[in-house]
Amino acid sequence: MSTTFQLDTATSRANPTPAPMKRLTVPKIRAHKQDGKVEEPLVMLTAYTARQAQLLDEHCDMLLVGDSLAQVIYGLPSTIPVTLEMMANHAAAVVRGSYHAVVIVDMPFGSYEQSKEQAFESAAYLLKASGAAAVKLEGGEAMAETVAFLNQRGIPVMGHVGLTPQAVNVLGGYGARGRSDAEAKKIVGDAKALDKAGAFAIVIEGVVEPIAIEITENVAVPTIGIGASGRCDGQVLVAEDMLGMFERVPRFVKKYGDIAETISATAAQYASEVRSRAFPGDEQTYQPKK
Repeated sequence: MSTTFQLDTATSRANPTPAPMKRLTVPKIRAHKQDGKVEEPLVMLTAYTARQAQLLDEHCDMLLVGDSLAQVIYGLPSTIPVTLEMMANHAAAVVRGSYHAVVIVDMPFGSYEQSKEQAFESAAYLLKASGAAAVKLEGGEAMAETVAFLNQRGIPVMGHVGLTPQAVNVLGGYGARGRSDAEAKKIVGDAKALDKAGAFAIVIEGVVEPIAIEITENVAVPTIGIGASGRCDGQVLVAEDMLGMFERVPRFVKKYGDIAETISATAAQYASEVRSRAFPGDEQTYQPKK
């Protein structure tokens, strides 16, 4: 029996409650692809808070604590300023709020590129501080040695190729990658290198579709698409994009809701009732006992 946390609305505290389900594991995610095929695509969404994790967990195979929290949570212009401490704190909250999905945490820019040893120190800190099951890092062939180093030392790694947001200053923007033959060949080679190095899954982001299909057909591990192809072995989106929290989203996002409008309308109703003194009423105040 695993444990999740339910928010007690009377106290606003998170209290542990048993959940009759065992958490998925990294080996089970890896084994989802057999002989180059998956029976049912894997589902992954981002999560940054305990409550968000509670709501998403039962529907997902994996929850990604992405460094996209830079823009989504902190209003930063890119993922570059994100720190290890930020990632560890949010990942710990997501672990506390979930009981089913594998929790994966992004390694932020500057925490792993310098050396294999730096990567191990950073990854070990993230897993120990948060309780997450695995880390994700960006980069292909250049990071393959690091991926192997971490994997051999007990740290599962999810790879990430194609559009790599941490390299936005080198790439010059967030446009789709792989439009030239040379770049397409490099992205496919990057994915194969990560597969060989022992990554348990590979995110393919923002590439022209034939590249994603070629990678999916030529690596042994599951591929997770985001702006890639419906033929990937799974899909991931930033939850806030999918839920409709933002007016502008990348073209590969499908909005499944309009949470922003719901929040705005609810806040408007609250403001109106406060200003008219309709709130709080007797039901929301403490009256003397008779």
